[in-house]
Amino acid sequence: MNSKFVLIAALAAASLPVAAVAQAAPAAPAPADSTAAATQAPAPVAPSAYPAKVALVAFEQAVYSTNEGQRTVEEVRKKYQPQKDKMDALASEIDTLKKQLQAAPATLSDEERAAKLKIIDTKDKQYQRDADDAQTAYNADLQDALAKIAQKVNAVMLNYVEKSGYTLLLNVGSQQSQVMWTSASPNADITEAVIAAYNASSGVAAPPPAAPEAPARPKPAASTAHPATAKPAAK
Repeated sequence: MNSKFVLIAALAAASLPVAAVAQAAPAAPAPADSTAAATQAPAPVAPSAYPAKVALVAFEQAVYSTNEGQRTVEEVRKKYQPQKDKMDALASEIDTLKKQLQAAPATLSDEERAAKLKIIDTKDKQYQRDADDAQTAYNADLQDALAKIAQKVNAVMLNYVEKSGYTLLLNVGSQQSQVMWTSASPNADITEAVIAAYNASSGVAAPPPAAPEAPARPKPAASTAHPATAKPAAK
């Protein structure tokens, strides 16, 4: 999942509980004229570690894998499908123009060839510009939608770990995770449990299996200037 979960990872990092160390309040200063009060002041209590019960979660994957997350991803995809179809049509048109130019007869004049190259270049730049704008808008919409779900998943997750008696929760699902290794036994990964708990609380049904998508049309290759073909010498 990569760049599209940046805000989700930040939310998770800000919300995960950390081990709290109890610090005793400093004793009140004894009156200058009373040695008895100083001897009766309680001694500072040294901090001590509490028994650790560690849980691991891949938070970003959990948000994405919930029924609501899957439904949201599909809704955003459908929103941008008409724009994708438009971009695919433009890419096909550019490829066709390039093939036509490559197959042009040798008698094609330099002016005609330059005009065709200019048309291809203009459409190619339009494609790159529109594709970048569409990708930026798609990523922003998807990120905003998943961030809202992440807030609700986070609440369910914290409730789950508290009721289950965990004392430490580590997010291992992001590239910024500091966890380098964990034992496979016993299994401390609660990701699937959090997904199940959220699905049950949200009431969102599992989405139907997605139909296989047609392979994405490749972007048109960059335009290259064709060397002018020498005209046959006049007889």
